[in-house]
Amino acid sequence: MAMSRRTQGIAMAISFVKSLIIQRSSILPASSRCLSDAVSSEVVISHTAKWMQDTSKKSPMELINEVPPIKVEGRIVACEGDNDPALGHPIEFICLDLDEPAICKYCGLRYVQDHHH
Repeated sequence: MAMSRRTQGIAMAISFVKSLIIQRSSILPASSRCLSDAVSSEVVISHTAKWMQDTSKKSPMELINEVPPIKVEGRIVACEGDNDPALGHPIEFICLDLDEPAICKYCGLRYVQDHHH
């Protein structure tokens, strides 16, 4: 008896998954690989155009470039983007051997080695 309930449960789960697949294929084009493809390109273009028309706000790159390079005593710095791990990014170890500031590939913060002479 328990085996038949388990079999019924598996059959119901398979039926449910099949119905999801059928629904997805009827909603999205066959070439789409994920649900993000369902977003209309017109929505993205109009959003970007609206954002670019507002010249009173600075772009994210302009804002991050206003932050002066962070001076570090060692040769290597570990950038996490923010002190709060929930707001940061994956840790990136950056080598500071060059004279020009090194830039974090995730957040754009710049680091430079502070030479004590």
